[in-house]
Amino acid sequence: MVTTIRSLGLTGVTGYEVTVECALSGGLPAFDVVGLPDAAVRESRERVRSAVKVCGAKFPVSRITVNLAPAALKKEGTVYDLPIFLGILAAQEDIPSLPGDAAFLGELSLTGALRPVNGTLPMAMAAARLGVRQLFVPAENAAEATLAQGLAVYPVSDAAQLLRHLRGEEAIAPAAPWQMEPGEEAGPDFADVMGQENVKRAMEIAAAGGHNILLIGSPGAGKSMLARRLPSILPDMSRREALEATEIWSVAGLTDSRRPLLTHRPFRSPHHTLSAVAMAGGGSSPRPGEISLAHNGVLFLDELPEFQKDALEVLRQPMEDGEVTITRAAGSVTLPSRFQLVCAMNPCRCGWYGHPSGRCRCTEQQVERYVSRISGPLLDRIDLHVQVPSVEFEAMRRRETPESSAVIRARVNAARALQTARFQGTDTACNAHMSPAQVGRFCRLDEAGERVLQGAFRRMGLTARSHDRILRVARTIADLDGAETVSAVHVAEAVQYRNTDLLRG
Repeated sequence: MVTTIRSLGLTGVTGYEVTVECALSGGLPAFDVVGLPDAAVRESRERVRSAVKVCGAKFPVSRITVNLAPAALKKEGTVYDLPIFLGILAAQEDIPSLPGDAAFLGELSLTGALRPVNGTLPMAMAAARLGVRQLFVPAENAAEATLAQGLAVYPVSDAAQLLRHLRGEEAIAPAAPWQMEPGEEAGPDFADVMGQENVKRAMEIAAAGGHNILLIGSPGAGKSMLARRLPSILPDMSRREALEATEIWSVAGLTDSRRPLLTHRPFRSPHHTLSAVAMAGGGSSPRPGEISLAHNGVLFLDELPEFQKDALEVLRQPMEDGEVTITRAAGSVTLPSRFQLVCAMNPCRCGWYGHPSGRCRCTEQQVERYVSRISGPLLDRIDLHVQVPSVEFEAMRRRETPESSAVIRARVNAARALQTARFQGTDTACNAHMSPAQVGRFCRLDEAGERVLQGAFRRMGLTARSHDRILRVARTIADLDGAETVSAVHVAEAVQYRNTDLLRG
């Protein structure tokens, strides 16, 4: 007898349907799993065998063949334990036939308990698209699965509980849709930062338009402190953005059963020793890297010149396209990677070049060698280059409280509201993502603005990319001012943030 059970799998961060076919036949006892299973899937035979016996059922003494279709796609992980378990019991008629609109996933322990699996959200989203109406998942994954609307999600603690439900002995109540609880703790606030008003202004512009930013300054000037407070002034994620980011985190195993949905924009701060594969994602079975984990959020690279060159160069294409394609012998996977890049660096190896104390002893050649670790093409993709000066004593000791993140965020939200209305009906989310055609349409300058931009283009030797990025930043500055058109003063402020001489002290 052959039975079929609906389940789900993952390719990259996208779910797809897997049909688990189970056949019992005569011959010598054997248990084979086919359909390109990896080691974890093949090892499910022992977990399933133990779980069947623990549940009081008889394990069939016959030839068992399990096929995972489509057979052309590699199957990975422990997610197929539960459907294989049910397929065997259904094949020997220990349980009634299963409904056609139900799907099952989960890892079995030797005692029959269900353990959580990674990637539940993208698989649940795929199930909803494929017409599945009943999804049975481990209890710890149930809250995450409810984020995919249109499904009745059944939390299963162990195999025996599921068998009682299927036999009509004890029904499992569907999980209630997860709701965010109020009273969430606030993160770092800009009110903690004394002085640095010019840098705060640049951070506000970066947040309002989604622009990449580079902070350059001596140790202790507050570069990392400022960067870690950027998420506190970013606008809230829409539900679509939150689900996109949570799907990636779910595949990486970073979601929390108590808070399954990312309610704040991701903030990733990898160490400078990470490899190019860890940055972009990959492996024999491609998994999300740091740039994908920062999707719809912030990727903060502290001590930028200390990163390996190949790890930095893989950023270039995703910064333009918002996605990264990883190609291996088994095939290609495209992962979303629309992130806001925030970088911090010292002006030289010792960190004190140009500092008023005069403690730097680096030669000009050493400074140039240190700065040259950042390639020109990568630097050209960063919209704002900002000098972070050392904080003066008077600023540290002043008693008035600096402007809070809530106040700055109100201005950012107002600017983003203008952008949302401007780009309605398109895939563009903010000024930093404008296409060249949109730059030409929405960033028209008056005569004075044209003169300012023309002078900067010739004097600074700007590229075509720099030209468009200046216009995008100028458009954001105008939005913060509530201005309908981009004027010369907006262009002038945007130009000052492209001063690459800062990298030479």
